[in-house]
Amino acid sequence: MTQSGENIRFRVMRLLQDNPKMSQRQLSQELGVSLGAVNYCLRALVDKGEVKIRNFRAAGNKMRYAYILTPRGVAQKAAITRHFLARKIAEYEALKAEIAALEQDIQATPADGATGDRG
Repeated sequence: MTQSGENIRFRVMRLLQDNPKMSQRQLSQELGVSLGAVNYCLRALVDKGEVKIRNFRAAGNKMRYAYILTPRGVAQKAAITRHFLARKIAEYEALKAEIAALEQDIQATPADGATGDRG
């Protein structure tokens, strides 16, 4: 799975754990991805046995779906969370190093931006 796909999967699982009654449209809006991407991700999670779908009645007597993380899904989300956190820490460390290098560049450059010759 690509890093982007894993990121969407992680974020979908995280949102569903907190609110299993979110619609696919709400998930799509919350994540800033297409409805098709959410549908694809949910189907994959259901196929892997990480999410199960339950029906419930919403306001107006409409049938809606709840997306429940299974025990396997909870365990998989924990594993993805560890991987996600390790990746974010590595990105953070790389960013800190880049910021330090940029700060050194700024300190080495004269404050007025002059190069020394007066054209």
